[in-house]
Amino acid sequence: MLQDEPVAHVDPEQPIPHEFDPAAMRGQYRTAGLSEEGLAPGPMEQFGRWFEQAARAGLYEPNAMVVSTVGAAGRPSSRTVLLKQYDERGFVFYTNYRSRKGREIAENPKVSLLFPWHPVARQVLVDGEARRVGRDETVAYFRTRPHGSQLGAWASEQSSPIASRRELDRAYEELAVRYPPGEQVPAPPDWGGFRVVPERVEFWQGRENRLHDRLRYVSTGTGWRVERLFP
Repeated sequence: MLQDEPVAHVDPEQPIPHEFDPAAMRGQYRTAGLSEEGLAPGPMEQFGRWFEQAARAGLYEPNAMVVSTVGAAGRPSSRTVLLKQYDERGFVFYTNYRSRKGREIAENPKVSLLFPWHPVARQVLVDGEARRVGRDETVAYFRTRPHGSQLGAWASEQSSPIASRRELDRAYEELAVRYPPGEQVPAPPDWGGFRVVPERVEFWQGRENRLHDRLRYVSTGTGWRVERLFP
């Protein structure tokens, strides 16, 4: 039997070594600025430009985004999910509708998205309303997922307590027998997509001396206005 690795003792009375002190961790952003003149007419076109640049820069999973929701009790929660589609209608991700985020969106559809592209000193922040995508769209996307991911969507009662890892593995193994490779797996009835329809979209560009550029598109109902924010 392997022995557990020894746990280093941390003395709370001793100062934190400088290299591990979060207050001492800082970098200088030396990047080109973001101007109103250089923006696209609308936020989705501007997002497309930045998303392509992030992907070309080699960022790991540039489609990873933090989704924040607030339930009926007013308690916020956040988690990282993967963006699977974007167009003029908004940003789409998929989940179990009975997960915590699914339940909270049902209670309060107002959500926030954050794309943290740290290696290129950029962030995109989205405030909007989440709406379920059509079932046909969900099924079409589900069929593009790897076979194992399809089984995983059935095996996981996302966000619910589970007695052990073994219970999850056993559920997956049973599904793998029922739906061997090559056999079509139906989309779970409680699994599907959300489209976040943007109301405000902020593009954050890191600049020297923390004098960052922050330009935000705000929906007017018939179009978009752009406002600059203090960093």
